[in-house]
Amino acid sequence: MSSPSRSVAAIRTLALVGAAASGKTSLAEALLLHAGAIGAAGSLERGSTVSDFDPLERRMQHSLSAALMHLEHQDTRIHFVDTPGAPDFVGQSLPALEAVETAAVVVNAAVGIEPMTVRMMEYAAQRRLDRLVIVNKIDAQGVDLPALLKQLQEAFGRECLPLNLPAEGGAKVVDCFFNREGQTDFGAVEDAHRALVEQVVEVDGDFVERYLNDGDVDASELHAPLEQALREGHLIPVCFVSSRTGAGLAQLLDVMVKLLPHPGEGNPPAFLKGEGDEAQPLQAQPDPSLHVLAHVFKVTVDPFVGKMGIFRIHQGTLTKDSLLYIGDGRKPFKVNHLFMLQGKEHVEVSKALPGDLCAVAKVDDLHFDAVLHDAAEDDHIHLQPLDFPVPVHGLAIEPKRHGDEQRMWEILTKLLDEDPCLKVEHVPATNETIVYGLGELHLRVLLERLREVYKFEVQTRPPRIAYRETVTGVAQGHHRHKKQTGGAGQFGEVMLRVEPLPRGAGFEFVDQVKGGAIPGQFIPAVEKGVREVLALGAIAGYPVVDVRVVVLDGKSHSVDSKEIAFVTAGRKAFMTAIREARPIVLEPIVNVEILAPESAMGDITGDLSSRRGQVSGTHNGAAGSMLIRGQVPLSELSNYQSRLNAMTSGQGRYTLALSHYDPVPPNTQQQLVGQFKVRDEE
Repeated sequence: MSSPSRSVAAIRTLALVGAAASGKTSLAEALLLHAGAIGAAGSLERGSTVSDFDPLERRMQHSLSAALMHLEHQDTRIHFVDTPGAPDFVGQSLPALEAVETAAVVVNAAVGIEPMTVRMMEYAAQRRLDRLVIVNKIDAQGVDLPALLKQLQEAFGRECLPLNLPAEGGAKVVDCFFNREGQTDFGAVEDAHRALVEQVVEVDGDFVERYLNDGDVDASELHAPLEQALREGHLIPVCFVSSRTGAGLAQLLDVMVKLLPHPGEGNPPAFLKGEGDEAQPLQAQPDPSLHVLAHVFKVTVDPFVGKMGIFRIHQGTLTKDSLLYIGDGRKPFKVNHLFMLQGKEHVEVSKALPGDLCAVAKVDDLHFDAVLHDAAEDDHIHLQPLDFPVPVHGLAIEPKRHGDEQRMWEILTKLLDEDPCLKVEHVPATNETIVYGLGELHLRVLLERLREVYKFEVQTRPPRIAYRETVTGVAQGHHRHKKQTGGAGQFGEVMLRVEPLPRGAGFEFVDQVKGGAIPGQFIPAVEKGVREVLALGAIAGYPVVDVRVVVLDGKSHSVDSKEIAFVTAGRKAFMTAIREARPIVLEPIVNVEILAPESAMGDITGDLSSRRGQVSGTHNGAAGSMLIRGQVPLSELSNYQSRLNAMTSGQGRYTLALSHYDPVPPNTQQQLVGQFKVRDEE
């Protein structure tokens, strides 16, 4: 790796991630104020913070989208991405991890480890990011910080060690890495300092030997092994702070400048060059002199401003008036204006370096996950795709005013551009437009955006569960399509076999026709007919998955055979085969994590059991709370938050993530099949 210039070495990038109400937004505001980037601190209550500038965010007093900010401290530029903490908006949080060297996981000292804390730590580890735990709200009443540190170490390993510790009842915070002396609320600074040094030197044999011989190593000499320990996850620093009182802010900024990695010290992103199995790893070099390589991790679409692409520069220097290609595109666009974002403010800059987070506006071809480059030969470069949770909460929507269907689809397309965890599909069997999200809140915010941002009114129907259909046996289907109308006729005959595939395997189409019984030009038509059934469903109106279709034989006519004839024959032969292959309906099973008071555990586990759920484990949380994990059919969790509120006096929270699909109970399948037959007859 080329050694980065001094300018690149003076850049830091962090994503503030973690559970809702952990204080990420207020922490970002306090850091901006302390560094002099803003003149006065805003507040969540007044809706005046830098990052929560969206009207919906102000009204709900929660972050709904990732927001970018930056500040200068000790001649170092520090980029922050403030991310939402609600699990429904993880589609905004995960892409931010693609843009940074460090995932700063913020923990509410009064609440402790929450499900989103665990998820974001796991995601950051999967992407090989340096991790920093920031314990916020250390001034909250009744907090037990030593117990919380122990919980962090139990949950995430002994690698979680404090870089600083609160003293004088949390009124101030004392450095424990460069400083060896003094007392804290946890005990002597010397003990924490020694634990840090011992953990860091373990990654370097020379330092281990020196430490054993001399009994100590000067912390100022440990920069290289410290960065190695962070890269390898051998050290997960813990910092204590109060965004309300300002305790620990100065120390936290110093940690970012002195100890966190610059773009040349973190693990490089997982770029690939090529397609499919032929793709080869490509390592971006944080060198300003090389050609430009950047990645779009966020897209916003404003009805007035247009589309804006927000990206991280991984290689090269980008300047105003540069020409950039988008992915494999052959036509470059000109960077007329280059911005760094400070919340809603667009700060125009003349150039940006590896590590900088920037934006360009009014480029319609930009899209989420696009790779930007300035060399035409740099095509087929992409990042290893993120493993987003699958949206399984469905809502049928239609415009209030007849004739507005086209405009509704145009607006939904813009919203899909902004959120990789939204999905929209049209169901021909019911003539419904279904929008899928990660939860009830996710879909509610989408409807609010339709109404407030785009002034578009829709009607909704109850959530639709994303059921699927498959087969459990092997069967053959045959159909001869023959139509004569006086002129040229239609003729196509297809015999095929359907077989089950393992769960999650998808769909396979195999051509085993011999002797040209079906001419080669008509095989795609047979597949088209099969795929029509895959989309429409065969027994209950839901997509068919995990099947193999093998075309065995057929007949054609030299004059009357046409594509439409084989589409029809393929579709009807497939329908016949499915109905003979012991078809079943599958339902989504979700992993559920519930954080609730310990006193409500019995009620919650009993309620989950009554909903066909299974509890897989429980863990102690902070302040008398319990974390309950289990699996439940999604169909049993409609309006679950209301039920949870009743069992926990409003103190319970839960997160969902798709686990797998299982067969529905027989009575449910009969009901779904019956409903489909009624719709089919209407």
